[in-house]
Amino acid sequence: MKYDAPPAELFKENRNRFTALMKANALAVFHSSDEMPRSGDQFHTFRQNPDLFYLSGIDQEESMLLLYPDCPRPEYREVLFLKRTNEHIAVWEGHKYTIEEARAASGITTVLWNEEFEVILNLLMIYADTCYINVNENDRQVMKVPYRDLRFINELKLRFPLHHYERAGRLMQQLREIKSSIEIDIIKHACSITEKAFRRVLAFVKPGVMEYDVEAEIMHEFIRNRSGYAYYHIIASGASACVLHYVENNKPCKDGDMLLLDFGAEYANYASDLSRTIPVNGRFTPRQKALYNAVLRVMKQAKHMLRPGTILNDYNNEVGKLMEAELIGLGLLDASAVKKQNPEKPLYKKYFMHGTSHFLGLDVHDIGNRFAPMKPGMVFTCEPGIYVPEENIGIRIENDILVTDKEPIDLMSTIPIEVEEIEALMASGK
Repeated sequence: MKYDAPPAELFKENRNRFTALMKANALAVFHSSDEMPRSGDQFHTFRQNPDLFYLSGIDQEESMLLLYPDCPRPEYREVLFLKRTNEHIAVWEGHKYTIEEARAASGITTVLWNEEFEVILNLLMIYADTCYINVNENDRQVMKVPYRDLRFINELKLRFPLHHYERAGRLMQQLREIKSSIEIDIIKHACSITEKAFRRVLAFVKPGVMEYDVEAEIMHEFIRNRSGYAYYHIIASGASACVLHYVENNKPCKDGDMLLLDFGAEYANYASDLSRTIPVNGRFTPRQKALYNAVLRVMKQAKHMLRPGTILNDYNNEVGKLMEAELIGLGLLDASAVKKQNPEKPLYKKYFMHGTSHFLGLDVHDIGNRFAPMKPGMVFTCEPGIYVPEENIGIRIENDILVTDKEPIDLMSTIPIEVEEIEALMASGK
């Protein structure tokens, strides 16, 4: 890992918060992510299971965590299991955690090698009445691959069919959707790296550059700041900006076109998420400016609606009404047709078809209950957009917003967003 590891106190507190929610005499088991095959003997870049990282700070494959706060043997109330290294692994894969390093990173005293896992698990399951098992419960996921947690569940239930089993994911959702001050600081740092990349892009973009050239500038800034990307970048010029998840990034940026940028740095596994839309030649046309400022007005109003008590789905509907008024003003919707529209199929969806906000944290689309009231400590994106294929224009503007018990805090407030700012910075090449 390139980043500075967060303090072990963060993970100690996270474990304390999790175990406080567990039933009496219960054991919880967490696994690291699988290494995902790419081809032959190659793997995709490893990305740690966010729940395991949240509870341990360990960022390495083949790691496991047992939590059993009521264990009659105190040394096994928290147990971390690691892949044992050897000379061959050291030569071919590099350094792995030592026992001492894992203790320092996680704050867990009992750290053992993986070959001891089955014996310890069997011992603890005999004492425990309930077992919490972790699976991917992100409501956006459609998982078809039998990943490590699913395989473990099947094995465990065959071995211990009379135990009670509980969903760790319900508890993790409660915890992860509320960010601690340390987590917020990490997200702010990821946002600051994203800002550096955007300012770099403003100085770089001009007619004739390729979308992948722009992507390379972003990646350069991310890597030199010891971060990675929180999701695959969208660098969409012209009509490509109307494809919401455009990822080819292989077309020329043409004079007169707009360029939609959607990217975010990931630091210490925490995501940031930014969208901006800029003129390739550095100057907005009157029509481009009108469309951009309409989206910006909606974004500014929407971010102030991210407050305690707000329900995410209700909020998205209210933002849709704001956008509806802007689309009428832009001549894209007819006011009389809007009055007659089917409320279940609002006409604004033709030009603004996605939601405005999603949870942000250890995943760019983080876990959280969209049907429960918002609470202080939650972090959301705010990203309205207008997409007009017939004009080859797609505009999205997005910042990351922290919900507080007072005014929402824009974690990207220093990143250029106004038309005049963008034009001035592109003209100056800085």
